[in-house]
Amino acid sequence: MAGPVRQPIDVASLERYIERNVPDIKTPISLKQQFGFGQSNPTYQITDLNDAKFVMRKKPPGKLVSKTAHKVEREYRILDALQNTDVPVPKVYCLCEDNGVVGSPFYIMEFLDGRIFTEPSIPDVSAHDRTEMWRDAVRTLAKLHRLVPQDVGLEGYGKSSGFYDRQIKTFGTLGEAQSKVKDIESGEEVGEVPRMGELVAFFRDTRARPRDRGTPIHGDYKIDNLVYHRTEPRVIGILDWEMSTIGHPLSDLSNLLVPYTITSFSLDRRNSHPAFHSSYQAPSSPHYAPGLPTRDQIITWYAEVAGWDPTPELPWSIAFAMWRDSIIFQGIRARYAVRQASSLEAKKVGDEMGPAAEICWELVRRAKEGGRKRANL
Repeated sequence: MAGPVRQPIDVASLERYIERNVPDIKTPISLKQQFGFGQSNPTYQITDLNDAKFVMRKKPPGKLVSKTAHKVEREYRILDALQNTDVPVPKVYCLCEDNGVVGSPFYIMEFLDGRIFTEPSIPDVSAHDRTEMWRDAVRTLAKLHRLVPQDVGLEGYGKSSGFYDRQIKTFGTLGEAQSKVKDIESGEEVGEVPRMGELVAFFRDTRARPRDRGTPIHGDYKIDNLVYHRTEPRVIGILDWEMSTIGHPLSDLSNLLVPYTITSFSLDRRNSHPAFHSSYQAPSSPHYAPGLPTRDQIITWYAEVAGWDPTPELPWSIAFAMWRDSIIFQGIRARYAVRQASSLEAKKVGDEMGPAAEICWELVRRAKEGGRKRANL
């Protein structure tokens, strides 16, 4: 998960800050590696004098493509708020908002010595552990959604109503800005998400939209943002909280279900139209692995811990999750265009914008058909 530092910083300046503000870290430090996974905020591993390891997350250097992304300050606040809850998160040590230390705001947190899986199929584990690891991922998410914001110091972290209205506005504005970013070498624009206008029009229609719930949400909850215990099938930490807020829990659940959504589609080469196929767990799927739960099992596990049934409102929120993902992929493409992306895989990931939008459009079409059928009953 670690590789060479691609965005050097002033280590001496960082050491001076640590000596004044973080007594748990003993200087001098070494800062030789930057984690290779993740697309947004540069993430570094710190090793101190006693060989203890820590993690630093900072905003990218230079002028940012988006004013709403890279919110390391928000990451720090919610991690700090969750320290004494049953939601597993790394310990945080400091937040520095002074650009003069390492060039942009940063925070330092605990290094979790566990396992991170980049594939939702969770390879190289037993069928039993694969089931239990997915179950604990779902259970952990439901625990987050059970929290009352004001009970954990998150009042004012976000509004309790109008979540999807704000999301539509935010991602619509973001998509427009990102589409106009030009590649610093070729001069070509990133381009608009396919069918952007039609998708926005559908999501703005409030008739089928999920009702407000106002819970803390992670904003990008998925298997590769979880750290598992080194030997046990349980989550020991949730990472990458920059998109967290007070919002709708279906946003997180739909995002966790994205692998099931994607693998239920394949492109029909005859007409380039998404065609519906068997479920994520079907043996014919290239992502099949023994012990993977079904989509319905995941929803049942979630409902048992969260205390409510998300099934009726899931179709809309799953379509929205794919639209949001298409704009996130567009953002990664935009950051690559100005060579500000923190992952070596940024160009490849950015190219997923089109396929994600195509799947979204098919989900929207089905949602419309479902709505018409219900209206005729």
